[in-house]
Amino acid sequence: MATHFPDDFKCPISLEIMSDPVILSSGHTFDRSSIQRWLDSGHRTCPITKLPLPEHPRLIPNHALRSLISSFTIQKSQPDPNPYRNPNPSKKHQTQFLISALVSQSSTLESSLHSLSQLTRLTKLDPCLRRQITESGAVSTILNCVDSTESEIQEKALALLLNLSLDDDNKVGLVAEGVIGRVINVIRVGSPSSRAIGCTMLTSLAVVEVNKATIGAYPNAIKTLIWVLYNGKGREVREAATALYAICSFVDNRKRAVECGAVPILMKIGGMGLERAVEVLSLLVKCKGGREEIRKVNGCLEVLVKVIRNGSERGVQCALFTLNCLCSFAEEMRVEAKKDGVLEICVGFLDDENEKIRRNAANLVQNLSCRG
Repeated sequence: MATHFPDDFKCPISLEIMSDPVILSSGHTFDRSSIQRWLDSGHRTCPITKLPLPEHPRLIPNHALRSLISSFTIQKSQPDPNPYRNPNPSKKHQTQFLISALVSQSSTLESSLHSLSQLTRLTKLDPCLRRQITESGAVSTILNCVDSTESEIQEKALALLLNLSLDDDNKVGLVAEGVIGRVINVIRVGSPSSRAIGCTMLTSLAVVEVNKATIGAYPNAIKTLIWVLYNGKGREVREAATALYAICSFVDNRKRAVECGAVPILMKIGGMGLERAVEVLSLLVKCKGGREEIRKVNGCLEVLVKVIRNGSERGVQCALFTLNCLCSFAEEMRVEAKKDGVLEICVGFLDDENEKIRRNAANLVQNLSCRG
């Protein structure tokens, strides 16, 4: 069945359809299990570009691509009501017609909504059609639709922009067109669904390193994401935390996030079960201000220990790393960690199958055993 899927859905290493696509710092996407085996084997270069990677490469979940694969799988499982029809009925001409209707000055609310909906559907799986839209000059019109007071128009325009942002060539271009300001405004005042799509959009744009710096430096960008963490619900909060994680992989943005009050909110929602918040804390703890703010939060150790005991592999890894950083700089954290039985828990992880968990646990065991 994999031969019927677009090549973009296949892992460059295994050539199988990706079940958990993640983005490497090189900007290329791989299935998590395949790239993890590559890294665990000691490789520190991108399998595609052969360019060097950091000592501890980050794997950022490609939620947008995962959603596309899921949607395509469902679509493929449904029988075609007309199997003898032309499988590609002039999609290029259809797209051009929809673009013309969208940018027309006589376009009505209904026709704009129809055009946006159809363009979003067509561009989900076709990079050629995405390129056709960006080259047509229609992006400025789509951005204007994002400013609409009609929530449906706004949401469809955001969904279309998200599809366009899947292509690396478009990520910098969209930022140059002014997409960040529009998206930040929607996240502040839009509907819950629009806020969630806006946050996902920032995550997609932040795959490109230069965009991380641009987004972080944009007035109120990080503050707005933290506002969603505090006031949002469900999907909004998850997408905002994911966007913050992507942005804070850029060093300068960690200090900005800490200064905007991210730590206590992340600790709170981390304690409520959102492990992505703990992943963000594992980035913020790398800066002095982040460590100081985490230590100030009542119950911070309790939250981290809870994740270490009951979390997913990724959550355990990040919680161990965060706690080790805290214990390396604060004697009182080492004392409290020992009282809470962290040393014994870490010893149990020394034979874990996950290499990163083993390494983080070993570092924390050494930290707790050799000091205080």
